[in-house]
Amino acid sequence: LLIAVICALPETFISVTAALEGTPSLGLGTLFGSNVADLTLIFALVVLVAKRSEIKAESKIVKNGLLYIIVLSVPILLGLNGYSSRIDGVLLISAGIIFYTFMLNRERTKGFLQRRHFSFKYFILFLVSLAVLLAAADFTVKNAVATAHSLNINPVLVGMFFIALGTTLPELFLSIKAVRENHEGLAIGDILGNVITDATIVIGIVAMISPFSFNQRIVYITGIFMVFAAIILFYLMRTGRVLTKKESFLLLFFYLLFILTEIMASNYFDYIGG
Repeated sequence: LLIAVICALPETFISVTAALEGTPSLGLGTLFGSNVADLTLIFALVVLVAKRSEIKAESKIVKNGLLYIIVLSVPILLGLNGYSSRIDGVLLISAGIIFYTFMLNRERTKGFLQRRHFSFKYFILFLVSLAVLLAAADFTVKNAVATAHSLNINPVLVGMFFIALGTTLPELFLSIKAVRENHEGLAIGDILGNVITDATIVIGIVAMISPFSFNQRIVYITGIFMVFAAIILFYLMRTGRVLTKKESFLLLFFYLLFILTEIMASNYFDYIGG
Protein backbone atom coordinates (compact mmCIF):
# COMPACT_ATOMS: atom_id res chain seq x y z
CA LEU A 1 0.00 0.00 0.00
CA LEU A 2 2.53 2.62 1.14
CA ILE A 3 5.23 1.89 -1.43
CA ALA A 4 2.70 1.46 -4.23
CA VAL A 5 1.16 4.87 -3.53
CA ILE A 6 4.61 6.50 -3.57
CA CYS A 7 5.59 4.71 -6.80
CA ALA A 8 2.33 5.97 -8.36
CA LEU A 9 3.29 9.64 -7.83
CA PRO A 10 5.07 10.10 -11.22
CA GLU A 11 2.07 9.01 -13.29
CA THR A 12 -0.26 10.83 -10.89
CA PHE A 13 1.45 14.17 -11.46
CA ILE A 14 1.72 13.56 -15.21
CA SER A 15 -1.98 12.66 -15.50
CA VAL A 16 -3.14 15.61 -13.41
CA THR A 17 -0.87 17.99 -15.35
CA ALA A 18 -2.16 16.59 -18.65
CA ALA A 19 -5.75 17.14 -17.52
CA LEU A 20 -5.05 20.72 -16.43
CA GLU A 21 -3.32 21.46 -19.77
CA GLY A 22 -6.23 20.13 -21.82
CA THR A 23 -4.84 16.72 -22.88
CA PRO A 24 -6.48 14.30 -20.42
CA SER A 25 -6.32 11.40 -22.90
CA LEU A 26 -2.53 11.58 -22.67
CA GLY A 27 -2.80 10.97 -18.92
CA LEU A 28 -5.33 8.16 -19.33
CA GLY A 29 -3.19 6.49 -21.96
CA THR A 30 -0.18 6.78 -19.67
CA LEU A 31 -2.03 5.20 -16.76
CA PHE A 32 -3.49 2.28 -18.72
CA GLY A 33 -0.26 1.78 -20.66
CA SER A 34 1.87 1.71 -17.50
CA ASN A 35 -0.55 -0.76 -15.93
CA VAL A 36 -0.26 -3.17 -18.85
CA ALA A 37 3.53 -2.82 -18.68
CA ASP A 38 3.52 -3.42 -14.91
CA LEU A 39 1.41 -6.58 -15.16
CA THR A 40 3.47 -8.06 -17.99
CA LEU A 41 6.84 -6.51 -18.85
CA ILE A 42 7.82 -5.45 -15.32
CA PHE A 43 6.75 -8.74 -13.74
CA ALA A 44 8.67 -10.63 -16.44
CA LEU A 45 11.86 -8.61 -15.91
CA VAL A 46 11.64 -9.05 -12.14
CA VAL A 47 11.34 -12.82 -12.53
CA LEU A 48 14.16 -12.99 -15.06
CA VAL A 49 16.65 -11.17 -12.79
CA ALA A 50 15.66 -13.10 -9.66
CA LYS A 51 18.34 -15.33 -8.15
CA ARG A 52 16.08 -18.37 -8.25
CA SER A 53 14.29 -19.79 -11.28
CA GLU A 54 10.97 -18.54 -9.90
CA ILE A 55 9.41 -16.10 -7.46
CA LYS A 56 6.91 -17.23 -4.89
CA ALA A 57 3.41 -15.76 -4.80
CA GLU A 58 1.91 -15.85 -1.31
CA SER A 59 -1.37 -17.72 -1.15
CA LYS A 60 -3.22 -14.70 0.28
CA ILE A 61 -2.25 -12.69 -2.81
CA VAL A 62 -3.52 -15.38 -5.16
CA LYS A 63 -6.75 -15.76 -3.16
CA ASN A 64 -7.52 -12.07 -3.64
CA GLY A 65 -7.07 -12.35 -7.41
CA LEU A 66 -10.79 -12.24 -8.24
CA LEU A 67 -11.35 -9.13 -6.12
CA TYR A 68 -8.33 -7.51 -7.75
CA ILE A 69 -9.65 -8.17 -11.26
CA ILE A 70 -13.14 -6.90 -10.33
CA VAL A 71 -11.76 -3.61 -8.99
CA LEU A 72 -9.51 -3.28 -12.05
CA SER A 73 -12.61 -3.62 -14.25
CA VAL A 74 -14.37 -0.65 -12.66
CA PRO A 75 -12.65 2.06 -14.77
CA ILE A 76 -13.37 -0.01 -17.89
CA LEU A 77 -17.10 -0.19 -17.17
CA LEU A 78 -17.31 3.49 -16.25
CA GLY A 79 -15.37 4.48 -19.37
CA LEU A 80 -17.48 2.67 -21.95
CA ASN A 81 -19.24 5.94 -22.81
CA GLY A 82 -15.97 7.76 -23.51
CA TYR A 83 -16.44 10.28 -20.71
CA SER A 84 -15.21 10.54 -17.12
CA SER A 85 -17.40 12.72 -14.93
CA ARG A 86 -16.90 13.86 -11.35
CA ILE A 87 -19.37 11.18 -10.28
CA ASP A 88 -17.17 8.60 -12.03
CA GLY A 89 -14.21 10.10 -10.18
CA VAL A 90 -15.94 9.65 -6.83
CA LEU A 91 -16.84 6.05 -7.70
CA LEU A 92 -13.26 5.24 -8.77
CA ILE A 93 -11.68 6.77 -5.69
CA SER A 94 -14.23 4.95 -3.52
CA ALA A 95 -13.43 1.65 -5.25
CA GLY A 96 -9.73 2.13 -4.54
CA ILE A 97 -10.30 3.07 -0.90
CA ILE A 98 -12.68 0.14 -0.35
CA PHE A 99 -10.15 -2.26 -1.87
CA TYR A 100 -7.30 -1.05 0.34
CA THR A 101 -9.52 -0.93 3.43
CA PHE A 102 -10.60 -4.52 2.81
CA MET A 103 -7.01 -5.65 2.36
CA LEU A 104 -5.78 -3.84 5.47
CA ASN A 105 -8.63 -5.18 7.59
CA ARG A 106 -7.78 -8.73 6.50
CA GLU A 107 -4.11 -8.28 7.31
CA ARG A 108 -4.49 -6.27 10.50
CA THR A 109 -2.36 -7.75 13.24
CA LYS A 110 -1.18 -6.58 16.64
CA GLY A 111 1.71 -4.22 16.36
CA PHE A 112 1.10 -3.62 12.66
CA LEU A 113 1.35 0.11 13.20
CA GLN A 114 4.26 1.29 15.27
CA ARG A 115 5.03 4.74 16.61
CA ARG A 116 7.83 6.46 14.73
CA HIS A 117 9.72 9.63 15.58
CA PHE A 118 9.12 12.52 13.20
CA SER A 119 12.17 13.38 11.10
CA PHE A 120 12.29 16.98 9.86
CA LYS A 121 15.11 16.13 7.44
CA TYR A 122 13.17 13.41 5.67
CA PHE A 123 10.06 15.58 5.59
CA ILE A 124 12.00 18.36 3.80
CA LEU A 125 13.51 15.82 1.38
CA PHE A 126 10.01 14.51 0.68
CA LEU A 127 8.72 18.02 -0.13
CA VAL A 128 11.72 18.71 -2.38
CA SER A 129 11.12 15.41 -4.18
CA LEU A 130 7.47 16.31 -4.76
CA ALA A 131 8.51 19.68 -6.21
CA VAL A 132 10.94 17.96 -8.58
CA LEU A 133 8.23 15.51 -9.64
CA LEU A 134 5.78 18.34 -10.33
CA ALA A 135 8.32 20.19 -12.46
CA ALA A 136 9.25 16.98 -14.29
CA ALA A 137 5.58 16.17 -14.92
CA ASP A 138 4.96 19.57 -16.51
CA PHE A 139 8.10 19.18 -18.63
CA THR A 140 7.10 15.65 -19.66
CA VAL A 141 3.57 16.55 -20.73
CA LYS A 142 4.58 19.59 -22.78
CA ASN A 143 7.39 17.76 -24.57
CA ALA A 144 5.29 14.63 -25.11
CA VAL A 145 2.61 16.66 -26.89
CA ALA A 146 5.23 18.55 -28.92
CA THR A 147 6.97 15.30 -29.89
CA ALA A 148 3.69 13.70 -30.95
CA HIS A 149 2.81 16.68 -33.14
CA SER A 150 6.27 16.80 -34.72
CA LEU A 151 6.10 13.07 -35.53
CA ASN A 152 2.44 13.34 -36.58
CA ILE A 153 1.30 10.62 -34.19
CA ASN A 154 -1.39 10.52 -31.53
CA PRO A 155 -0.16 11.90 -28.16
CA VAL A 156 -1.95 9.00 -26.48
CA LEU A 157 0.52 6.57 -28.07
CA VAL A 158 3.43 8.62 -26.71
CA GLY A 159 1.92 8.42 -23.23
CA MET A 160 0.97 4.78 -23.59
CA PHE A 161 4.47 3.59 -24.43
CA PHE A 162 7.26 6.10 -23.85
CA ILE A 163 5.94 7.95 -20.81
CA ALA A 164 4.30 4.83 -19.38
CA LEU A 165 7.54 2.87 -19.53
CA GLY A 166 9.33 5.73 -17.80
CA THR A 167 6.81 5.83 -14.95
CA THR A 168 7.24 2.09 -14.34
CA LEU A 169 10.94 2.48 -13.45
CA PRO A 170 10.35 3.10 -9.70
CA GLU A 171 8.48 -0.17 -9.18
CA LEU A 172 10.89 -2.01 -11.49
CA PHE A 173 14.02 -1.01 -9.56
CA LEU A 174 12.37 -1.47 -6.17
CA SER A 175 10.95 -4.89 -7.09
CA ILE A 176 14.28 -6.10 -8.49
CA LYS A 177 16.03 -5.09 -5.28
CA ALA A 178 13.28 -6.74 -3.22
CA VAL A 179 13.44 -10.12 -4.98
CA ARG A 180 17.23 -10.14 -4.83
CA GLU A 181 16.95 -9.74 -1.05
CA ASN A 182 14.27 -12.47 -0.88
CA HIS A 183 11.40 -10.05 -0.18
CA GLU A 184 9.23 -11.36 -3.00
CA GLY A 185 5.96 -10.39 -1.31
CA LEU A 186 7.12 -6.77 -1.20
CA ALA A 187 7.91 -6.83 -4.93
CA ILE A 188 4.57 -8.38 -5.92
CA GLY A 189 2.60 -6.14 -3.55
CA ASP A 190 4.31 -3.02 -4.89
CA ILE A 191 3.49 -3.76 -8.53
CA LEU A 192 -0.08 -4.93 -7.93
CA GLY A 193 -0.79 -2.05 -5.55
CA ASN A 194 0.56 0.48 -8.02
CA VAL A 195 -1.73 -0.85 -10.76
CA ILE A 196 -4.83 -0.59 -8.54
CA THR A 197 -3.86 2.92 -7.43
CA ASP A 198 -3.44 4.08 -11.04
CA ALA A 199 -6.65 2.47 -12.28
CA THR A 200 -8.90 3.80 -9.52
CA ILE A 201 -7.60 6.60 -7.32
CA VAL A 202 -5.42 8.40 -9.85
CA ILE A 203 -8.00 8.34 -12.67
CA GLY A 204 -10.60 9.37 -10.10
CA ILE A 205 -8.54 12.37 -9.03
CA VAL A 206 -8.09 13.46 -12.65
CA ALA A 207 -11.85 13.19 -13.27
CA MET A 208 -12.60 15.15 -10.09
CA ILE A 209 -10.24 17.95 -11.12
CA SER A 210 -11.39 18.15 -14.72
CA PRO A 211 -14.07 15.86 -16.22
CA PHE A 212 -12.93 14.81 -19.67
CA SER A 213 -13.87 13.01 -22.86
CA PHE A 214 -11.53 10.51 -24.48
CA ASN A 215 -11.32 8.18 -27.43
CA GLN A 216 -13.15 4.98 -26.47
CA ARG A 217 -10.39 2.95 -28.12
CA ILE A 218 -8.37 3.53 -24.94
CA VAL A 219 -10.99 1.52 -23.03
CA TYR A 220 -11.83 -1.06 -25.66
CA ILE A 221 -8.22 -1.93 -26.46
CA THR A 222 -5.85 -0.72 -23.73
CA GLY A 223 -8.30 -1.26 -20.88
CA ILE A 224 -9.24 -4.75 -22.04
CA PHE A 225 -5.57 -5.66 -22.40
CA MET A 226 -5.02 -4.41 -18.83
CA VAL A 227 -7.74 -6.64 -17.40
CA PHE A 228 -6.65 -9.69 -19.41
CA ALA A 229 -3.05 -9.11 -18.34
CA ALA A 230 -4.20 -9.31 -14.72
CA ILE A 231 -6.21 -12.48 -15.44
CA ILE A 232 -3.22 -14.17 -17.09
CA LEU A 233 -0.87 -13.07 -14.30
CA PHE A 234 -3.05 -14.42 -11.51
CA TYR A 235 -3.63 -17.64 -13.43
CA LEU A 236 0.12 -18.16 -13.76
CA MET A 237 0.68 -17.37 -10.08
CA ARG A 238 -2.07 -19.77 -9.09
CA THR A 239 -0.20 -22.68 -10.72
CA GLY A 240 2.07 -23.85 -7.91
CA ARG A 241 1.92 -20.47 -6.15
CA VAL A 242 4.98 -19.40 -8.16
CA LEU A 243 5.87 -17.43 -11.27
CA THR A 244 8.63 -19.13 -13.26
CA LYS A 245 11.12 -17.79 -15.77
CA LYS A 246 9.41 -19.77 -18.53
CA GLU A 247 6.08 -18.17 -17.65
CA SER A 248 7.71 -14.73 -17.73
CA PHE A 249 8.27 -15.15 -21.47
CA LEU A 250 4.51 -15.55 -21.90
CA LEU A 251 4.06 -12.19 -20.16
CA LEU A 252 6.65 -10.64 -22.48
CA PHE A 253 4.83 -12.05 -25.49
CA PHE A 254 1.54 -10.60 -24.23
CA TYR A 255 3.14 -7.15 -23.89
CA LEU A 256 4.52 -7.35 -27.44
CA LEU A 257 1.06 -8.35 -28.65
CA PHE A 258 -0.34 -5.29 -26.86
CA ILE A 259 2.16 -3.00 -28.60
CA LEU A 260 1.41 -4.45 -32.04
CA THR A 261 -2.34 -4.24 -31.49
CA GLU A 262 -2.17 -0.60 -30.40
CA ILE A 263 0.00 0.38 -33.36
CA MET A 264 -2.17 -1.43 -35.90
CA ALA A 265 -5.36 -0.02 -34.37
CA SER A 266 -3.94 3.50 -34.42
CA ASN A 267 -2.85 3.20 -38.04
CA TYR A 268 -6.22 1.74 -39.07
CA PHE A 269 -8.35 4.40 -37.42
CA ASP A 270 -6.03 7.18 -38.63
CA TYR A 271 -6.40 5.76 -42.15
CA ILE A 272 -10.19 5.75 -42.08
CA GLY A 273 -10.23 9.09 -40.25
CA GLY A 274 -11.84 7.67 -37.07
